[in-house]
Amino acid sequence: MPQATLTLHPDFRIGDVDPRLFGSFLEHLGRAVYGGVYEPGHPQADKRGFRKDVLEMVRELGTPVMRYPGGNFVSGYNWEDGVGDAGARPARLDLAWKTLEPNSFGTNEFIEWCREAGTEPMLAVNLGTRGKDSARYFVEYCNHAGGSNFSDLRAAHGHREPHNVKLWCLGNEMDGAWQIGHQTADEYGRLACETAKMMKWADPSIELVLCGSSGRAMPTFPEWERKVLEHAWEHVDYISLHTYLRKTGDDTPNFLAQSLQMDHFIREVVAACDYVQSVKRSKKKINLSFDEWNVWYHSIDEHGKHEPWQFAPPLVEDTYTLEDALVAGCMLITLLRHADRVRIACLAQIVNVIAPIMTRTGGPCWKQTIFYPFQHASKYGRGTVLDTRPCCPVYDSRDFEAVPYLESVAVLNEEQESLTVFAVNRHLEDALDFQVDLSAFARLHVLEHIVLDHKNPLATNTEENPDRVKPRTAKTPAIKDGTLKVSLPRLSWNVIRLGRKG
Repeated sequence: MPQATLTLHPDFRIGDVDPRLFGSFLEHLGRAVYGGVYEPGHPQADKRGFRKDVLEMVRELGTPVMRYPGGNFVSGYNWEDGVGDAGARPARLDLAWKTLEPNSFGTNEFIEWCREAGTEPMLAVNLGTRGKDSARYFVEYCNHAGGSNFSDLRAAHGHREPHNVKLWCLGNEMDGAWQIGHQTADEYGRLACETAKMMKWADPSIELVLCGSSGRAMPTFPEWERKVLEHAWEHVDYISLHTYLRKTGDDTPNFLAQSLQMDHFIREVVAACDYVQSVKRSKKKINLSFDEWNVWYHSIDEHGKHEPWQFAPPLVEDTYTLEDALVAGCMLITLLRHADRVRIACLAQIVNVIAPIMTRTGGPCWKQTIFYPFQHASKYGRGTVLDTRPCCPVYDSRDFEAVPYLESVAVLNEEQESLTVFAVNRHLEDALDFQVDLSAFARLHVLEHIVLDHKNPLATNTEENPDRVKPRTAKTPAIKDGTLKVSLPRLSWNVIRLGRKG
């Protein structure tokens, strides 16, 4: 059996986890909104049309922030279309996804839904077809207490108290030629700078996310980061990253290694931020918002091939396998390992569209395989990330060298007197003999070992069989002479929880 070792010490720390690292994303795309979170007339819908069964699952994930309304959708969106009397709102052609948008679910419905879900809104402004004025008035509508045109309009719409939205995105993927209103780095940097100034003049308490590159493979990366940061440095707080990992053919070893690409991306963007900080002789530090990340390849060939101008057609509805859950788990571990600079992250998306939760319109909802690593990380990954240097065997794949069979991270929660080790075994055939030196944590005991695995790595959860892939509790390992010894099954996601007994 291959062996892997890890030494943990409370003094060796990377940084504290911002709870917003476990955010998600809701876009007007496919059945994410209509038939997903919002379905009037459904047996599980409340009086506002919110599906209560979906809300319950979202609460289980513990997402502290939810990005909305896009995504590509936002670059052609007029926020005014989605407020006021729902019966009088205009239907629009959504050019991003070639669908019909009725606008019956908009900003105020989203804010109400967030309150029900126990999450905070993260709103994006349209810098594709619109710009500075629209953005500042959107802030005024959402956050100003009253006595101005747009704050009074909000009150007239039934929301006298301000929404107090604190986190805003300055557009979406503006480096991409597919984006409505695509711009060069200099064009976007200037627009983002002036928009950010006006938004913060309207509400100085807000935080702003600047559009970074929409992928590491973009030909303008990382020059895009340098240029847009040089323009907007003084007025923004974060820069965004987007990554979707995919499997090519039957190459499982290469697929399981792809989180290394995500790690490289983060390091490169941090380097770009710190370079601009040095050039500007600034004391300010720009942190990262990884506000779109997931596995996405099952439905990629169907993208853009549907009949246009339908209402809420099923689009990009990937059915996730155990392998996909392991890659998602590796991505979560990567985010945690960079908790000192990645302060916000959003799993894209939350319902139906490349999502941990699936529904049938008019029917039930169920949990996909990727639901569980996210739920575990969100629930047990709050605290301080420890600097770990695991030793384990490695392998080479088509695109990567020296890929560790073990992907792991540890999070210490001093308030709860707990320690959690997250670990993925990438080995296709063998369990890993995992040994963790815990001599610096003499008073902790193993509380639980949670495992997500399956004899078939391509196993999925479906409406007919929603519990085919779900976590199990393994035999609780013991700590002997300060060392935890545990077997990590082949192709498995593992959560080892330690704490005080009694």
